[in-house]
Amino acid sequence: MKKISLLVLAILIFQGLSAQEKYLTLFEQTGGRETPIYSEVIQYFQTLANDFEEVKMVEMGMTDSAYPLHVLLFDRQKIFDPKKWHEANRLVLFINNGIHPGEPDGIDASMMFLRDVLLNEIEVPEDLAMAIIPVYNIGGHLNRGSFSRVNQNGPQEFGFRGNARNFDLNRDFIKADTKNTRSFQQIFTWLRPQIFIDTHVSNGADYQHVMTLVSTSHGKLGGEMGTYLDQELHPKLYSGMETKDFPMVPYVNAWGGKPEDGWAQFKDNGRYSSGYAALFGTLSFMPETHMLKPYDLRVASTFALMETFMEIIREDYEKIVDKASADRKAKKEQEEFGFNFVLDRNQHKLIEYMGYESGQKPSDISGLPRLYYDRSKPFIKEVKFYDTYTAGLNIKKPEAYIIPQGWFTVIENLQRNGVQMEEIKKDTVIPVTIYHIADFQTAQRPYEGHYLHSNTQIKQSQAMISFRKGDMMIPMNQEANRYIMEVLEPQSEDSFFNWNFFDTILQAKEGYSAYVFEDLASEYLKQNPEVKSEMEEAKSKDEELAKSGPAQLRWVYEHSPWKEKEHNRYPVFRVEKLDK
Repeated sequence: MKKISLLVLAILIFQGLSAQEKYLTLFEQTGGRETPIYSEVIQYFQTLANDFEEVKMVEMGMTDSAYPLHVLLFDRQKIFDPKKWHEANRLVLFINNGIHPGEPDGIDASMMFLRDVLLNEIEVPEDLAMAIIPVYNIGGHLNRGSFSRVNQNGPQEFGFRGNARNFDLNRDFIKADTKNTRSFQQIFTWLRPQIFIDTHVSNGADYQHVMTLVSTSHGKLGGEMGTYLDQELHPKLYSGMETKDFPMVPYVNAWGGKPEDGWAQFKDNGRYSSGYAALFGTLSFMPETHMLKPYDLRVASTFALMETFMEIIREDYEKIVDKASADRKAKKEQEEFGFNFVLDRNQHKLIEYMGYESGQKPSDISGLPRLYYDRSKPFIKEVKFYDTYTAGLNIKKPEAYIIPQGWFTVIENLQRNGVQMEEIKKDTVIPVTIYHIADFQTAQRPYEGHYLHSNTQIKQSQAMISFRKGDMMIPMNQEANRYIMEVLEPQSEDSFFNWNFFDTILQAKEGYSAYVFEDLASEYLKQNPEVKSEMEEAKSKDEELAKSGPAQLRWVYEHSPWKEKEHNRYPVFRVEKLDK
């Protein structure tokens, strides 16, 4: 670590001497001990936007804090229009900072990074377009103190993890409960980046590495970009950080075990930033510096990672643009998509891990054994890293989905994410596949404002359903196909169903008085002997049903025309074949 500390000192001194005095950051002015308050962050970036024509700062959407979200746009060609960027086959790099404001490393690193790009101290391709959110979780950044990150080594003061409504924004990318996320979705859809970086700080085991990296799963990303991520981009990122004296490893996801025994890649479902971005074919990353390292080292390593990305972009610019374009085009035609990815422990890579020996010793508090790491005993070991995920469920896409207009919150979510849909022009009857929710489990404790469902099971049937003018049809011939199915197929782990968007269908709204329905049910069974036979068969297989009169009456009701059709019927319908 001494070598790295000297390097950091040299970087800071060089930057302080080479940049104009007005562009020195608070981080630099305080020797890497402090990070600025929110207004100072925005003012710094506004100064860059005022002084350099290649930068434009825009407000895009509101946050739960009642402050607008700012986006810095960098373009040497001064176009500042993502639609035109993509028409010209340009690469778009998107950096998000301060999603957890107690982890401000990326904020300070981005300030210096953009400045050095503008001062031509960092070379970038002429055609590169870049967008930076200075502070995403503004409410958390305003909630400033020195104690919320109990184990973190600096800076002196920092923000809080929860936003203005105490949401963890890095669990909100699918459900979009917050104004922050709704604004972000519109920004992301507008930018359509090929590369997305969301800066973080990690806790967990103690080790020598300053920087670790969460990458989206190459198996989940799939296509040409997934292969490029696994076989080309990863080796270049890790070797690039090695040359900068910040040897990097994948995020140390070794909870409940020892890192030296190996670990699995973090599973970034769509609720997380990198998993969300991957649904749209974007190379996505969450850099995680190590909270026990001094703040100056952490910021310097984040800065070094941004430099490394830029070095790779200079080399692979056209390759990344071409592969992203090919994958996004292919998504329009792809017939089947994978969900609920599971780790394949039969496959692994060997990586070099720089750790500290750990052990147990008596706790000064309880006298009982406690974990500790001995920094006087560093080691370097080759460990197993499991990074192959395969789909646990494959679903063929329909030609379209239909969502009745009453489910406006679902429709609005889809529209924010760039999903194209069209109104049904007149009342009509359409043959569709219907899902009925057959079974699911529900968490016993709240998670980010929800009682999540899981292990959802469905039954399918086909029927002619009447739809009204104004109901929405979603054709499945668009770049957003992967996202659409992720949120609309109820068996998907991060589906809108599992996030409780449709819980009202799980409660019956009508019922019966047993003493009245008894006679009606008896007459119904006489007139429908096949239903009577079906009930007798059910009784023969279910002892509890056979012993219970009320249960048998309920069984008749559930299989009768009086049973409300809306109960447990999923209100998103699949059109397997459209009339041409």
